[in-house]
Amino acid sequence: MDIGTTAKPHDQLAELLADEMDAVNVLIRTRMASEHAPRIPEVTAHLVEAGGKRLRPMLTLAAARMCGYQGDHHVRLAATVEFIHTATLLHDDVVDESAQRRGRPTANLLWDNKSSVLVGDYLFARSFQLMVETGSLRVLDILANAAATIAEGEVLQLSAAQNLATGESVYLQVVRGKTAALFSAATEVGGVIAGVDERQVKALFDYGDALGIAFQIADDLLDYQGDAAATGKNVGDDFRERKLTLPVIKAVAQATADERAFWQRTIEKGDQRDGDLEQALALMAKYGTLEATREDANSWAATAQSALQALPAHPIRDLMHDLSAYVVSRLA
Repeated sequence: MDIGTTAKPHDQLAELLADEMDAVNVLIRTRMASEHAPRIPEVTAHLVEAGGKRLRPMLTLAAARMCGYQGDHHVRLAATVEFIHTATLLHDDVVDESAQRRGRPTANLLWDNKSSVLVGDYLFARSFQLMVETGSLRVLDILANAAATIAEGEVLQLSAAQNLATGESVYLQVVRGKTAALFSAATEVGGVIAGVDERQVKALFDYGDALGIAFQIADDLLDYQGDAAATGKNVGDDFRERKLTLPVIKAVAQATADERAFWQRTIEKGDQRDGDLEQALALMAKYGTLEATREDANSWAATAQSALQALPAHPIRDLMHDLSAYVVSRLA
């Protein structure tokens, strides 16, 4: 297969894994059906078919293929990963009171919060059914732990997001929970189902963990310097929602008394006025926190690339290497 060199890494992966991704999509549509509650496929389809990159399930397929897996359980695991991801998005939009996701109205806006929460619960249940079908207790353990870690990270964020005492270590713990846990589980189970040795399973976990962290840091940075048309978010949405992300955490750590009072008013107390976003951006520029955040994202991308060295030489490994660079290159 001739894959264009100008395509983005995830698009090249999608082309290389097209047949398996088609099988995943068929399985997703089949398992999100409900004989008794037609609202379940309506709500699920709104989000699942909204044009997301399917990056997490693709990583499961990629890891399994790279490790020489010949069966079909990786398709079930990829669908499992996507169901877990979709369930968390449905719940997140309720918690965050979001009105838009991937450039479209959120499910909770189109239907209601109750539907979003209950359909999310249904997808979690479906994901566990799919896990069990692989017959692997280890796979079940990895993905069940990931689901618990995601929920734990979201709860931690509730208390940390608007607390100026939140430092970089707590931020990293939140990111490892709400984002990196599913990335690392997605790659790890691909290796486990393929039966590779423990060193390679650990390498796949480390790759997913670092990729997920780089991905989230880049997303947090894009909120302050991204293109709204490309990201689907307006610049400063995190600030307006009083989210204490890494660029702000770094600015708070170096703030004078007056600057700290500004952050307390805008983030902790939610008293935001005209010109506050511009002042926040000026403080980040003063301390170079956007550049420092970009360096952190690059460092985690490099960690992901380093982890791949323990894995077999393969065209997919090369694309996974490029993918870790791409998630940060979005910041260019």
